Amino acid sequence: MIVITAPTSAIGRQVLENILESGEAIRVIARDPSRIPAQIRERVDIVQGSHGDADIVRRAFEGADAVFWLVPPNPASESIEAAYLDFTRPACEAFKVAGVQRVVGVSALGRGTGLEGNAGMVTVSLAMDDLIASTGVSYRALTMPSFIDNIFRQVVSIGKQGVFFSPLTGDRRHPTCATRDIAAVATRLLLDRSWNGSQEAPVLGPEDLSQEDMARIMSDVLGKPVRFQQVPFDAFKAQFLQRGASEAFARGMVDMMIAKDKGLDDGEQRTAENTTPTSFRQWCEEVLKPAIEG
Repeated sequence: MIVITAPTSAIGRQVLENILESGEAIRVIARDPSRIPAQIRERVDIVQGSHGDADIVRRAFEGADAVFWLVPPNPASESIEAAYLDFTRPACEAFKVAGVQRVVGVSALGRGTGLEGNAGMVTVSLAMDDLIASTGVSYRALTMPSFIDNIFRQVVSIGKQGVFFSPLTGDRRHPTCATRDIAAVATRLLLDRSWNGSQEAPVLGPEDLSQEDMARIMSDVLGKPVRFQQVPFDAFKAQFLQRGASEAFARGMVDMMIAKDKGLDDGEQRTAENTTPTSFRQWCEEVLKPAIEG
């Protein structure tokens, strides 16, 4: 039995679809099961509720061999520690009670760079990894840079105005990865019963790109000019607050992006094992362009 949390999220949805193809028994934890397609709901065991709830995870993890763990963002959280660590504590107890063997979790790059101590969401993600590992369960933390797919949030401004925005410095190159590749790595680990112990599993994508590089690639794929515009960090934070996020959440996002701009994601060397296939150009051709032209 494999338990999948956040099964309607960008990554969790793809993990669920991948695991379904394997024939493994699947249980999902979902606040709103109606968001799962009907043809999938018929094939999985569903526990309705939050995977931050002790009773829910105790029920969901009973009889489970492996768990896919993803903490959903909580813009209303009073502290980012509460959003990640307090949310995860009930699951850690349930791992031990249920005898879960393996956990694959979504985390972030940055450990060992010297920047991880004041990196907002990354700091608490790494603390969450330590908390899970302390239970004694075999754990693989999928450590990622920023997701290529985040660009999709700006599909309107790219399509209509030919511009996208970020607080990152325009010419500084960073690794990026696609959610489809994260899901593929998670799937492989969840189906593989041979590994044990606790360690990170970086997911780096095939290339390092700057914001200016991305603008050039988008311009080429879309056949029209797309430019990058840097947003001051104060303005970046204000956008979250205007959308109703808490001060703690907004500050956590800013601290993370400041650390990324200083090289938080640069500490992991790309290898054959951690290099995933989807390039930014491929993603633009297969996802961004159809969305804009459609």
